[in-house]
Amino acid sequence: MHLALIGSGKIGEAIVALFNANGGYKITVIDKDMARLAPMKALGATVHAADVGNDDLTPLLKGVDVILSACPFYLTPILAKLAYTISAHYFDLTEDVASTRIVKEIAKDAKTAFVPQCGLAPGFISIAANELAQKFDTLRDVNMRVGALPIYPTNALKYNLTWSTDGLINEYLNPCEAIIDGKIRETPPLEELERFALDGLDYEAFNTSGGLGTLCETLDGRVENLNYKTVRYPGHCAIMKILLNDLGLGKRRELLKDVLETAIPITYQDVVLVFVSVSGQRDGRLAQESFAKKIYAKEVGGKLLSAIQLTTASGICTMVDLLRDGKIAKSGFIRQESVSLPAFLANPFGKYYA
Repeated sequence: MHLALIGSGKIGEAIVALFNANGGYKITVIDKDMARLAPMKALGATVHAADVGNDDLTPLLKGVDVILSACPFYLTPILAKLAYTISAHYFDLTEDVASTRIVKEIAKDAKTAFVPQCGLAPGFISIAANELAQKFDTLRDVNMRVGALPIYPTNALKYNLTWSTDGLINEYLNPCEAIIDGKIRETPPLEELERFALDGLDYEAFNTSGGLGTLCETLDGRVENLNYKTVRYPGHCAIMKILLNDLGLGKRRELLKDVLETAIPITYQDVVLVFVSVSGQRDGRLAQESFAKKIYAKEVGGKLLSAIQLTTASGICTMVDLLRDGKIAKSGFIRQESVSLPAFLANPFGKYYA
């Protein structure tokens, strides 16, 4: 199968490393930055320099079966339409709700599969939550919590950049989806702060946008309350509110991005925390079941991948591999939660979550 990966950032590099380690795929990588393409070429991928927003990529995609987007969310509609035009399958990592709605519309009469939101959250978290939800006769609460955190926090934010800064800002500023008292509603980001402890460490969690993926639609009418929150170390949310609201950087996204990338270093010493709690009626009794996992950085094919690189990249790689093996539909819009948790974890790429 011939894959075209658009975007060669930290996650794109991890995707190529994972596919190389498992074999069976031909990979072409396209990015406007030649410096970022160099590591991809070193990993054995065919590379082309082109600008998604301005150049016609069609000549570079001849013979491509699958387009994978590892680009910022605002390029999602362009790449989804391109995949439709050349009759290629489409996968992305976007957390952006509006972009996903466009992908869904494009996929209505598509003869190929359109599978957005293939990362960690949205992505794997929906698969884990839906798996637990299927074990109940009726559902009361589905709570989803995910955090990508430095193991050794050293700054006031107690945070290091571990993935797309554009995606991070988007999650902190855009409205969030939830089901409250049986109705789908929008909730504000950085609100509904809660504290909890896991394995002896204290955390906070608060609303962020996009993490639920399509699960609101899937569980609408079946659950009383459904919500998603991002996990951070205590104190992070308060500082972000100062930056975004009091100092007005929420209305100056490019400046905020520059500030964060200048001041906060990246780290490969990180941990991804996944926690899902589901309660409801089962066999005539109110019951609760939880799923908890911590994933750490790991070397793959001689290359060290951070925990967020590993979990995000393995999510999209797993979905592509399931498509190739005929385990998900090969046309139309595909929701993450349509895949069972055992099928995901049994996959050669999904095993990194196991």
